[in-house]
Amino acid sequence: MIPVSFDYEVAESAEHAVELLGRHGDEAKLLAGGHSLLPLMKLRLAAPAVLIDLGRVDELRYVRDAGDHIAIGAMTRHHDVNTNDLLKEQCGILAFTAGLVGDPQVRHRGTIGGSLAHADPASDLPAVLLALEGELVAQGPDGERTIAAADFFQDYLTTALNEGEVLKEIRVPKLGSGTGWSYQKFNHRAMDWATVGVAAVVERSNGSIGSARVAFTNMGSTPIRASAAEQALSGASPEGIAEAASSADEGTSPASDIMASAEYRRHLARVLTRRAVEEALSR
Repeated sequence: MIPVSFDYEVAESAEHAVELLGRHGDEAKLLAGGHSLLPLMKLRLAAPAVLIDLGRVDELRYVRDAGDHIAIGAMTRHHDVNTNDLLKEQCGILAFTAGLVGDPQVRHRGTIGGSLAHADPASDLPAVLLALEGELVAQGPDGERTIAAADFFQDYLTTALNEGEVLKEIRVPKLGSGTGWSYQKFNHRAMDWATVGVAAVVERSNGSIGSARVAFTNMGSTPIRASAAEQALSGASPEGIAEAASSADEGTSPASDIMASAEYRRHLARVLTRRAVEEALSR
């Protein structure tokens, strides 16, 4: 299908994008890689009057060592996240998961900021950012503000970004030698959205689990932490992982659709949580 007609503006900087958003108001949408917005426009599920293209804002393409964390520009493409040596060394779960997004064409065009701002609960990266307890930096007419990942994803395709704000940077912690990680994803084809995904970040303690952070993809209207499983996993031995993972789906609200029933998604959440924690503990 063909989208409805729209005007087109090119942002030259993050500040210019904020200015253009202020000029056009809620009739405008930001265009990053376009792999989420453009299909919605073709289906006429979205009909912005103005597209503001961020494609030339090179200042938002970077991966930097920022001391106790790694800073990633919102326009950094998935391929560059996947292949970045600093991320692979210091926050491997993010680099690894970026390599699972879509297909090569999507990864070479789609951006980490676009994926997070779109906030599709079936997308891989939001759950990983939630498990990492990362932060997002937004720039608006009143300057910058930092938003915790736990506060950023508010509802289906809805984030804490205010009108007139641009997602500028993503911040993730460096994972030390005592921290293991895993992202387990079940899908029907390699390039599909996750039927269910599980991100696990585990702090090891004398061969057992000191603490665990577990987050789900596609188990609710937003990425969601598996709080019951996290509590059960705290202090657990390797032999106790399966029992702790049996409570992983508590507090979730998965949908039933053509890809899976809600009951099957709950089953997958329990199985994938066990696999993710076991791999994280052994990594």
